Amino acid sequence: MIRTIQIGSYISVQGLFERMVPNGNVVVRVGKQTYEGKPVSK
Repeated sequence: MIRTIQIGSYISVQGLFERMVPNGNVVVRVGKQTYEGKPVSK
């Protein structure tokens, strides 16, 4: 499933959903890199 997350104030990343973390953030994978950030609502 593709998810979009917000990293900082101006950067958003879209990638494959990896997992949820206990603090409410989402981890997504883009290629070999993983990114953690706040989920963007639909």
